[in-house]
Amino acid sequence: MAMNRRDFISTAAILAGAGALSSLLPTTPLLARTLTAADASAVNIDQLRPMLLQDAQYRTSRLGLDPRIWNWHRDVAAIAMPANYYEASLADWPAFGSFPRDQNCEVVVVGGGLLGASTALHLAEAGVDVILVEKDNIGSGASGRNGGQMTPGIARWEAETMLEKFSPDEAKRLWRFASVEAMNLVDELRERYGFECDRKYGHITAAIHPGHMGPLVANADARRQLGDTAVKVIGPHELQEEYVRSNIYHGANIDSIGGQVQPLALLRGLIYGFARLGGRVYDSTKVKGIRQDASSAVIETELGAIRASKAVVLGVHGSTEEFISGPSTTVPFFTYVAVTPPLPVDIKELLPSGLPVYDTQLQIDYYREVRDNRLLFGGQGTGNSWSSRDVNNYLLERIRTVFPHLEKPELEYSWGGISDLTLNGATDARKSGDSVPVYMVHGWSGHGVAQTVRIGKAISDDLIERNHDFTMLTRIEHSSIPLGSHFSPVAIPLIKGALGVINTVNPADMVSF
Repeated sequence: MAMNRRDFISTAAILAGAGALSSLLPTTPLLARTLTAADASAVNIDQLRPMLLQDAQYRTSRLGLDPRIWNWHRDVAAIAMPANYYEASLADWPAFGSFPRDQNCEVVVVGGGLLGASTALHLAEAGVDVILVEKDNIGSGASGRNGGQMTPGIARWEAETMLEKFSPDEAKRLWRFASVEAMNLVDELRERYGFECDRKYGHITAAIHPGHMGPLVANADARRQLGDTAVKVIGPHELQEEYVRSNIYHGANIDSIGGQVQPLALLRGLIYGFARLGGRVYDSTKVKGIRQDASSAVIETELGAIRASKAVVLGVHGSTEEFISGPSTTVPFFTYVAVTPPLPVDIKELLPSGLPVYDTQLQIDYYREVRDNRLLFGGQGTGNSWSSRDVNNYLLERIRTVFPHLEKPELEYSWGGISDLTLNGATDARKSGDSVPVYMVHGWSGHGVAQTVRIGKAISDDLIERNHDFTMLTRIEHSSIPLGSHFSPVAIPLIKGALGVINTVNPADMVSF
């Protein structure tokens, strides 16, 4: 019996005992100007355009980090906090300065990741007055630390699930939203604001077991039912000859919709666009709480209050439960990524097509080519944060397994990050019924680089009553998780242990964490 990856969380939670517990932009380019916040340093707009370096350059990180996560560099003492590969491969970027005093606006966006930045940018394009606040620095969280792979779907919901949960027309609409529209929007914004983010096209899902080819074929067939012909199924010989020089796979789906991106560069590009439109950004500004009064939502920060007359948007990923009442619908987990030094062989000898790869094993590997002949390689999901030593040993062993002919692989950078998952594997999108509504989206399950950008536009469209895309997302039902984040250190090892037993008994079952 094959178990589709979209169902793995719900099924595993039961086993572990969890059940008991654009058109509005001016046609002429805006002139760059200086955006000045009272009592804060001036930020020159031109300095905000992300600039990719030819290769990464070691430096100390300038991003505030959650104390549960870390960055590692092979040449740095433990007392230092080096920049991760993404930050090290971009030119220095100015800080905005913390929130200076009480202010008013129409919309407050809490969180400076891809969701928050996209929402703020699209609202500003529609002429809405927006303030964006970030508790650390822009890019400190998951948006500046993820694997950079772009795949279609709503978190772990793929085409088959959408056909099961929605009518054919609704499923087709949702799939297009989460695939073509999400990817195209990234390209449109990159072109509109003139920034680079190492965008590349195409993606591989490689079968680690011959029994996994059945689910891959079913996924391709479901996509065709939804009008999507961008995926093709290939066998092991073609895969090894033309795409991945590894003999551990039994075939693959080749997806021309997906791709890859330098995620921190993409995020900075969105913030750059927002600032060009006059948006106000404050980092190092922690929000303590949100309350409603007669005419506005009041966002309390450590340095003052912001009154929003139209809406509040929470783009805070795994910290949403700090601002909402009742049980959480997500569990946080830790993920890890590493980058090699420039390889001693041409990376085309490993990845002839240059396409990024996901595999189908229980604990997935994902990897891709990055600048200067380097290999980015990520994987593992844990309930507690692993040490850099344990992560590096694990990822090096996985690289040796996938590419045994790559002699003595090394790592130059590695880092950890925090993602969050829902029981049903889909993103949780909500809108409160307050007179000044609060929008909230979380539960990305490690799959959401392009979708965060698209959902940010959907929030903007909902607020200005352009369409009902966001309402479509809110119709996905979610189960609450008692204890929320406190459940993660116990639940995730139990879930992975239970799934590991199932996988050992029947390795043909395709269940990916």
